[in-house]
Amino acid sequence: EVQLVESGGGLVQAGGSLRLSCAASGLPFNDYAIAWFRQAPGKEREGLSCINSNNGNTSYADSVKGRFTTSNDNALKTVYLEMNDLKPEDTAVYYCANSPVLADISWPGFDSWGQGTQVTVSS
Repeated sequence: EVQLVESGGGLVQAGGSLRLSCAASGLPFNDYAIAWFRQAPGKEREGLSCINSNNGNTSYADSVKGRFTTSNDNALKTVYLEMNDLKPEDTAVYYCANSPVLADISWPGFDSWGQGTQVTVSS
């Protein structure tokens, strides 16, 4: 079965940076997509980014475009989310999720999820 493990969260001051990792195992196909989502208390889950394994094509939510960058190490089956210029409103639990087919961030078919990693941005 697909398993995803997020890491890299923590406490950071506004304006700082963090790099999150999503380590995947059990991926059954060569073509897949991994997306990043976040959910803050009292808010709906928000899709942030998506990357496809075959060509590295990415898609981003407007709210993070230009600040966040996702990348993929196919050999390690690990996807990263580099977050720059963090703001207090970025505070949330960050999750990665897998799609068994190529996708963008609007795709509803992400069906495997990690447990999340907490990101807290202080002012």
